[in-house]
Amino acid sequence: MRMRAVGVATGLVAALLALAACGEPVPAAPPETASTSGPVPSDSSSDSSAQPSPEGSAQPTVADPDHSVPPPGRLTKTLVPPDILVYSQQALPDKLTERIRKAKGVTDTERLSLAQVGIENRVITVGAVDPASYRRFTRLESATLQEAWERVAGGELAIDPALGKKLQDDQGYLKLGNDEDAEQVHIGAYTFQVPRVDAVVNEKWGEALGMRLGNALLISTGFDSPQVVQDRIQDIVGKDLSVQILGPDLDPDAVQTAFLTGGSVAQAVGTFSYRVIGGGRIAPDPAWVSSHIRTEPVPILGSVTCHTVMIPQLRAALREVQTEGLADKIHPGEYAGCFYPRFIANTTQLSLHSFGIALDLNVPGNQRGTVGEMDRDVVEIFKKWGFAWGGDWGYTDPMHFEMNRLVEVR
Repeated sequence: MRMRAVGVATGLVAALLALAACGEPVPAAPPETASTSGPVPSDSSSDSSAQPSPEGSAQPTVADPDHSVPPPGRLTKTLVPPDILVYSQQALPDKLTERIRKAKGVTDTERLSLAQVGIENRVITVGAVDPASYRRFTRLESATLQEAWERVAGGELAIDPALGKKLQDDQGYLKLGNDEDAEQVHIGAYTFQVPRVDAVVNEKWGEALGMRLGNALLISTGFDSPQVVQDRIQDIVGKDLSVQILGPDLDPDAVQTAFLTGGSVAQAVGTFSYRVIGGGRIAPDPAWVSSHIRTEPVPILGSVTCHTVMIPQLRAALREVQTEGLADKIHPGEYAGCFYPRFIANTTQLSLHSFGIALDLNVPGNQRGTVGEMDRDVVEIFKKWGFAWGGDWGYTDPMHFEMNRLVEVR
């Protein structure tokens, strides 16, 4: 008999909630600094077959009325483990999802929307979910934290604790996308999500973010082997859709989907499928590479291989660097590339280099966590031409520039 994913909570770090004062959102407190009156503790005394659920707030906080949905009631249904994820670049047709639900070995399903957003070169996966039903697929200590799901319904975001602490700004907000005009969402809760999902918002936020609504399906297989059920579902959906077994590591045999959202740059980049090929690298769909990635000459650096949408702006920035007499401030021999399809080191999160919209300059003198040696006049020129600079981040990366807005080049 397989060990099930639903387990008993072992500590309060699993789910920490940012509470509001007088109904207004406040910064999400990290685990070690959370006030005793703020976080709602999980129930660690119940077994996995129970259905515990703290009572909801008398008046659930609605931090963002423009992006709120009705609050969920208290949890009454049994929790189920997430065993398989079906993920498509487009919305899953209703007839297809119905066939999946009826497949042998499928005991529970949950429809949701998935997309990726770029945050400081790290691409995280965000789900737009129904907070009342999606919670059943999360771990016990997350599923039973009633106020967390009220916060999601009220227009806030729930995120994996480690990521939330690392990426949120000083006011407890997260910018969902590397675009300059990307939406910002307040973090309402730190909660563990299902595998392959880093953070969740409600379905109204999913619409605002431009997600492909209903493009994913969580599946629980009961006591049947996920591997056997995976084969059945793959036969139903065809070989081009991602059907992956959920666990701590990516399923190396499954097709993965990269769908960047969060603004105009994300829309211009395009969506691609890819496979994991080991060593932290991925193999994007060759058709997407052929349509979107080019090798072209630019000033100072010579030939670069980048996304077609970025090359004109990169060329314009480098031409102005030359015109301003600053060409010697960029060292071609220390250029570390643009298009490099890979994960962030020691993670399963894509780098923006995988999309060909980031580049690294003057690497030796501009390491992570340092002020760096990048000439600030060069930095300002790159910003003028639609690039964000890693030296501005909380954990600096001064070699790194990434496209964050579209600029017309004449």
